Amino acid sequence: MSNLKHWIWLTLRKGLAGQNARRVLEHFGTPELAYAADEEAYRMVGGLADSVIRSLMNKSLDQADVVLGDCDRYGIQLLTLQDSTYPERLRAIAQPPMVLYWKGRQFAFDNEAAIGMVGSRQATPYGTQAAAKLSADLTRKGALVVTGMAQGIDASAVRGALKVGGPVISVLAGGIDRVYPRNHQNLYEDVAAVGALISEYPPGTDHRGEHFPVRNRIISGLSVGVIAVESARASGTLLTVNHAIEQDREVFAVPGPIDAPMSEGTNRLIQEGCAKLIMEADDVLCEFVDKFPGKLRLGRGASLPPEAEKQRLEGAADVPDQGEPRKAKEKPPEEDTVYLRWADCKDKLTDDQREVLLALDGGAVQTDDLVERTQIPARRVLSALTVLQIQGYVAEESGKRFRAAVKLKME
Repeated sequence: MSNLKHWIWLTLRKGLAGQNARRVLEHFGTPELAYAADEEAYRMVGGLADSVIRSLMNKSLDQADVVLGDCDRYGIQLLTLQDSTYPERLRAIAQPPMVLYWKGRQFAFDNEAAIGMVGSRQATPYGTQAAAKLSADLTRKGALVVTGMAQGIDASAVRGALKVGGPVISVLAGGIDRVYPRNHQNLYEDVAAVGALISEYPPGTDHRGEHFPVRNRIISGLSVGVIAVESARASGTLLTVNHAIEQDREVFAVPGPIDAPMSEGTNRLIQEGCAKLIMEADDVLCEFVDKFPGKLRLGRGASLPPEAEKQRLEGAADVPDQGEPRKAKEKPPEEDTVYLRWADCKDKLTDDQREVLLALDGGAVQTDDLVERTQIPARRVLSALTVLQIQGYVAEESGKRFRAAVKLKME
């Protein structure tokens, strides 16, 4: 227990963060030796401000005792940088957290196809639907989704994974005992029950604005790849992408309408070659299937885990199932049809997307047929199909044929 006390003591020193914390630990070898050092020894570390040295000279362990008591009260575990179970891929980043606070299951991240998912808090319906669908499909096919807990894309990614019965990881920007936002209490409990809540901040720490950019390096650090779903041109999402690029992670992005502010960041990532455009989970997982043999399941035949199948059939999951094709016998045709008022398309879809959707009204066709019917260049047709699929208006069948997944009401 004293070992954990010294770890907590070290991480609570004011002004000691990032490279300074790493420098102190590397100089002394262990937190116990850092705790036992005197002022002269601290000055030998080099680069430490006087205020940091004064903080290190405070040898009280009272704060550490309070933190350990809170961890015991809330069922929070601690994982230190020198523990054998600390994820190697996280340890290898430039500034790994010295202590991780953990509630829920423990995962061998180095053996997991962990995929980070990030995006705007002010997400559009298009973005939240895309995040939920991608997260559900990734989880169903063997990946482990890593995200945050903020409103918008984070929450949608969490719900998508949970509603197909799989685990999900939420990395927080405050103490695990502090629910943020407050209306996410149930999400906190659900994630802790089947996945894990992770933070580098001790219990009692508020979720502050400056914590989120720092937190983002952990999301990408735990992952082998990061998906940006929606983001403005300057946003925390792009900061996470920068972390991912610096950490040599794969980067993916969901395309959006060219005039949508919340898609400007992701579209730019794709345009500039920083991210791979993705339409579905397989576009991500195909990059990692060789690295995780036997763990990932590609293709439409991928099925839910047995315990999740019951939940889905009972209506627990509102994310469309992308597993086995649905049989016509499940519902009468009139109940299985989703109708879309054509008048609503003026606001929801671009001109190209409307033309492509109209061209699909007569049945499933290939891309070449759509180009012929619409007289729209192939690249724009493919872009429109990508967005329409993510929105759930178009479905792909075998042989690269596409059909309308909605019925248009023209009145």
